[in-house]
Amino acid sequence: MIVYLLWACAAVTCGYHSVALWAALRQWRRRPEVATHPGPVSILKPVRGLDPGFYEAIRGHAQQQYAPGFELLFGVTDPADAALAEIERLQREFPHLRIEWFPVQRQAPNGKVAALVELARQARYPLWLVNDSDIAVSPGYLEEVTAPLSQPEIGVVTCLYRASSRGTAGRWEALGIAVDFAAGVLVAPLAGIKEFGLGATLVFRAADLAAIGGFEALENYLADDYQLARHITQLGKRVELSRTVVETTLGEDSWRGIVKHQIRWARTIRVSRGDGYWGLPVTHAGLWMLMALLSGQFGVALTIAAVRWASAYATGVLVLESRVARSGWWLAPAWDCFAFGIWVAGAMFNTVEWRGQRLELRPDGTMKPR
Repeated sequence: MIVYLLWACAAVTCGYHSVALWAALRQWRRRPEVATHPGPVSILKPVRGLDPGFYEAIRGHAQQQYAPGFELLFGVTDPADAALAEIERLQREFPHLRIEWFPVQRQAPNGKVAALVELARQARYPLWLVNDSDIAVSPGYLEEVTAPLSQPEIGVVTCLYRASSRGTAGRWEALGIAVDFAAGVLVAPLAGIKEFGLGATLVFRAADLAAIGGFEALENYLADDYQLARHITQLGKRVELSRTVVETTLGEDSWRGIVKHQIRWARTIRVSRGDGYWGLPVTHAGLWMLMALLSGQFGVALTIAAVRWASAYATGVLVLESRVARSGWWLAPAWDCFAFGIWVAGAMFNTVEWRGQRLELRPDGTMKPR
């Protein structure tokens, strides 16, 4: 009986990673979007603290060659924030661009969204782009991510991202992003999940945001990126995953820190998409590979390993072009076992730590301070 159950789980996990492999190869073979320039863009960036590589990241945005034009607006909560000096440095280097920062006075459970509420009042253009302050982009980024909005049925454009880190713990988390998280994003639309959105890039029309109640409608949610995409898709629009991949540098580099981050992420996913959360262990191929080895089912274990390695290589190396994945894709089964432990921890309790606050997550995805 146990052997049959193991075979069933192995079949499901191999099926999932076969789909992930196919989705990754399809994404890898996609051609770049034709530049259609749907309109000028307001880039809105909430800032809190000086992230690693911050100046290089914001400078990459200022260097974009985008014919309709763009502006770069920063929301700063602390007037003594070290990032301000770098923003002012950017203003001096690019005096021809509208690059401004604004103090954020608004208070909300989600401070990032509170900053976006303030920035929305300053934005001049009909297309808005929101991404995290440490996101580094390629030269053709703006053209690529805005092009899909020429199609009226597309409401949000989002991007995959690769991560890097100087330390061992950070590189481990970066590997998980490359060989596990990104695969899940690629599979999501094929599984009927239409409302995914990633904080690495969200591009949308200001008019669509207004139709859902503005950023104010998202202030009580922890997963504001997911909720923004979810609310806009409820207008009858769809999300488009861009071919462009952006990059981030992970600031947390302790094992304790990445475990806390992963648990927070897991609990956020659980309250946002509880139905999908409980099925996640079937994607942890390394767990079933280990179970097969312990049961003496070496052929089953080898089959799982082959499919898992192919999926990890295609997603992490071919699609994301991640340096971490290039050297460590073969560790994907070990990551799966780690991810299963995180899944167990994420299934328990409803509290998370975020930006120095202890928060309680409600069943609808909103949060309140503890």
